Amino acid sequence: MDRVGICRAAALAFCLAWATGAVAEGPPLLELPVACDIGRSCFIQYYVDSDPEPSAKDHTCGSLSYDGHNGTDFRLPTMAAQQAGVDVLAAASGRVLRRRDGMADTSVREAGRASVKDSECGNAVVIEHAAGWETQYCHMAKGSLRVEVGDRVEARQAIGRIGLSGLTEYPHLHFIVRHGGKIADPFAYGAPPNSCGAGRSLWQPSLQPLLAYRQRGILNAGFAAAPVTMATVESGDLDRKRPNIDATALVAYVRGIGLKAGDVQSLVVEGPSGQTIAENRAQPLQRDQAQTLIFAGLKRPAGGWDRRFFQARYVVLHEGKLVLERIFDIDLQ
Repeated sequence: MDRVGICRAAALAFCLAWATGAVAEGPPLLELPVACDIGRSCFIQYYVDSDPEPSAKDHTCGSLSYDGHNGTDFRLPTMAAQQAGVDVLAAASGRVLRRRDGMADTSVREAGRASVKDSECGNAVVIEHAAGWETQYCHMAKGSLRVEVGDRVEARQAIGRIGLSGLTEYPHLHFIVRHGGKIADPFAYGAPPNSCGAGRSLWQPSLQPLLAYRQRGILNAGFAAAPVTMATVESGDLDRKRPNIDATALVAYVRGIGLKAGDVQSLVVEGPSGQTIAENRAQPLQRDQAQTLIFAGLKRPAGGWDRRFFQARYVVLHEGKLVLERIFDIDLQ
């Protein structure tokens, strides 16, 4: 057969493949599956575990994963943010394959793991895309699902809201990508196990700077008028009850995520002239931490607050180098 004949045969084969749907399609380019601002009103807590052994590594060989974790966790900073409502969005166009609703929004710490056996994903939606791709959306709020099985959905369409259903202790979306039934890491598609930064991103190019990997982050920071606990920070009550001039105490607090073994935290509160009035210089962390809480404060002086403006500086050092910092202030009204 001459070259022209070969080309005609190749073209015919392509046309037949296209007509029968046999032409291979690439992976979908994913949109952000949550209606929030990454790094401000929501945060990536965990990535897919890329280590096939009984240990865990994220796609950079960092510690932001745990053994067997098969998705990406987009976390809200407080339960108050969850209760206000944050939409879950379809990451790509497709058809609703499965759904589940009706599970309570309750921390597994309260309900126990047995209560969510065989339904760890909680209220959920699975969307089928072209060429064997699927996306799954877990832990959605009870009664919030807006789609039914068989519905056609478009990218960025709201399909529900972030909740606390299933096997979870904090409000977040657990987002899973599969191809041919196998887990695909949207940050490192096609990467060999433990390859540290290999593979390619499945996110829309415009999203990739926003979703750049961050080893550590600050989930909450502010001032309170009473002792601070992990529970009061998680509830969001501290955001609604900011200290005023009548406050009996002034406590600066920071909740960090992703801190590493050896990190040294310090939190210093200063008055308007720069003098230190409270501080907390913590010991080096003995192990990697999913989340940490540090606070520093003082009681109201006998004569009342003689100043209104206070500033706090939170610093994390690792081997003497600055790796995380936040400066925040308050003007007592």
